[in-house]
Amino acid sequence: MSVQSSSGSLEGPPSWSQLSASPTPGSTTAARSLLNHTPPSGRPREGAMDELHSLDPRRQELLEARFTGVASGSTGSTGSCSVGAKASTNNESSNHSFGSLGSLSDKESETPEKKQSESSRGRKRKAENQNESSQGKSIGGRGHKISDYFEYQGGNGSSPVRGIPPAIRSPQNSHSHSTPSSSVRPNSPSPTALVFGDHPIVQPKQLSFKITQTDLTMLKLAALESNKNQDLEKKEGRIDDLLRANCDLRRQIDEQQKLLEKYKERLNKCISMSKKLLIEKSTQEKLSSREKSMQDRLRLGHFTTVRHGASFTEQWTDGFAFQNLVKQQEWVNQQREDIERQRKLLAKRKPPTANNSQAPSINSEPKQRKNKAVNGAENDPFVRPNLPQLLTLAEYHEQEEIFKLRLGHLKKEEAEIQAELERLERVRNLHIRELKRINNEDNSQFKDHPTLNERYLLLHLLGRGGFSEVYKAFDLYEQRYAAVKIHQLNKSWRDEKKENYHKHACREYRIHKELDHPRIVKLYDYFSLDTDTFCTVLEYCEGNDLDFYLKQHKLMSEKEARSIVMQIVNALRYLNEIKPPIIHYDLKPGNILLVDGTACGEIKITDFGLSKIMDDDSYGVDGMDLTSQGAGTYWYLPPECFVVGKEPPKISNKVDVWSVGVIFFQCLYGRKPFGHNQSQQDILQENTILKATDVQFPVKPVVSSEAKAFIRRCLAYRKEDRFDVHQLANDPYLLPHMRRSNSSGNLHMVGLTASPTPPSSSIITY
Repeated sequence: MSVQSSSGSLEGPPSWSQLSASPTPGSTTAARSLLNHTPPSGRPREGAMDELHSLDPRRQELLEARFTGVASGSTGSTGSCSVGAKASTNNESSNHSFGSLGSLSDKESETPEKKQSESSRGRKRKAENQNESSQGKSIGGRGHKISDYFEYQGGNGSSPVRGIPPAIRSPQNSHSHSTPSSSVRPNSPSPTALVFGDHPIVQPKQLSFKITQTDLTMLKLAALESNKNQDLEKKEGRIDDLLRANCDLRRQIDEQQKLLEKYKERLNKCISMSKKLLIEKSTQEKLSSREKSMQDRLRLGHFTTVRHGASFTEQWTDGFAFQNLVKQQEWVNQQREDIERQRKLLAKRKPPTANNSQAPSINSEPKQRKNKAVNGAENDPFVRPNLPQLLTLAEYHEQEEIFKLRLGHLKKEEAEIQAELERLERVRNLHIRELKRINNEDNSQFKDHPTLNERYLLLHLLGRGGFSEVYKAFDLYEQRYAAVKIHQLNKSWRDEKKENYHKHACREYRIHKELDHPRIVKLYDYFSLDTDTFCTVLEYCEGNDLDFYLKQHKLMSEKEARSIVMQIVNALRYLNEIKPPIIHYDLKPGNILLVDGTACGEIKITDFGLSKIMDDDSYGVDGMDLTSQGAGTYWYLPPECFVVGKEPPKISNKVDVWSVGVIFFQCLYGRKPFGHNQSQQDILQENTILKATDVQFPVKPVVSSEAKAFIRRCLAYRKEDRFDVHQLANDPYLLPHMRRSNSSGNLHMVGLTASPTPPSSSIITY
């Protein structure tokens, strides 16, 4: 039997006397390997020696031979010497005993029947009987040496403990590392490196331990433990509080989430109701506007389709209001003709004056003869008409006064008819505009109140341009009205043209988005509907534009016009103070919005589609090149925009100054200074603006000389003589703190000192 089998049956280590009895190195290693079985308490268990004596006698003999057989065996001195030689080198690591591996190898050598066949069992039993017969002899005279019991596979007959590293000498590794596949690699760089299978195991670093005496007492340790327990309890309590607070917060979050969902549902209901009410209101407004247009259609007129050859054209037919005015005008003209005829007859019956009373008496006889001959001779077969009887002087003056009163009354009626006709013409223009708007709205694809971008509810059409439609809309998110400008590209256009238009619109969006001024309409949003349609969302003004106001009232007072011009110039100064500066280039009454619809309120400038950016790359000393010549509204553009040459004309912010002068003139006099009642084609063909070297002011209405001088400074023909925006903003006529006297000379002298005067060539005398 092997030592491992005997040691495996031990429940505790041997006594200290037995461990110290054998002085051999092998006994020291075995003792330390047995000490590894010490319980965790550090004391040997009771009854360990009793259990050792209760072993099988043969196992006890083998154990004793392990401790004492090295020194007593004379025949096995060679093996003993080898064991002793290795014991000295492994003395430091003998605490990690690997006796279990050696025991397993002994067991394998002692019980070879597990590996041998049935034919060799007889010889093994015979060898065992011989060993049993030699038990009573001395240890030195035994047939087998102690090294025979510790044969290791592939070893040299020494104890397996000597050749196994200390890292593996432990009872825990005895069964896992005793497989035949584990062997010591002879070429290993470390003498203690083992190879188990294909994986080498490196010996861990040896640890050193130092035992020190502490000065802590039991009371201090107890206090530390109590403090630790208290801290632990506090932390656990804090954790419980935080968990409780976390639960409360989660509960509050759930409640707020439910409340939020409830509010969202309520908000959706409110939005749905708002949409419903807005659609109903818009529908009623559409119906009322169409009813009113039908009534005005009979009163003011309508369009009729007339065929001319193979084509059809629309022709305007006046309503009964115009027809009645025409009849009244004809009656007045007829009455005037009758009065004039009667006045001629009255002149024939005019009595002679006192100075001429004697002249007829001198020649009375020839006249009497002539009268007789005229009135009829006795032999004359024809009856002559009697001459009108002469009236007395009082009768003549009385009849003359009646005719004068009648003519004065007819003149007054004619003036009233003319005023009513002008008023009806303005109303007719609005009626025509409304008819066109209704027609465009009925033909629009957005007429059924769609919601664009899930946010903007379209209500009704405000106007239509070349490739865009402007709708009054309601912002469902911000709960405010807005103006949505829908840009629609022609599907038959080439991709290049679509790209250019889209690029132009994006440029307008980028320019307008950066502007922030109270006199400029704000741009809120920009989005696309499809590849051919995109929208811009603008600030909505409840009133109409200045063009609508002028069509209604024709003109306004000088104070109202001056207030509008001051606000326009203020906005232009802002556009020229930002970096880079901007030229609006399309200032006209249609792009000036009246916030409350009256001329005495605030205004806002809109439509930056033709704006020019004066950056450093394109703007020079003389200005920037006009690349879009032909665009814009011709009545409000200066002469330099119509110059045709090899190179494009140069423009600056003085283009907007000219437009301000034209707008101011139109507000004061109700007509344009150049090209009034002309179409843009006629203006272009007749070079109307190029010939506009001076401006003529009508006699009525009466306008101050300061206003006329301001208009002259704005409408200077040469751009070198014209004011720029900064000079115009500092003009004394627009300064609110300046006291303007009735005499034009005082203010003109102040203007000369406040701003530079134009050259003598630009001063126009009237």
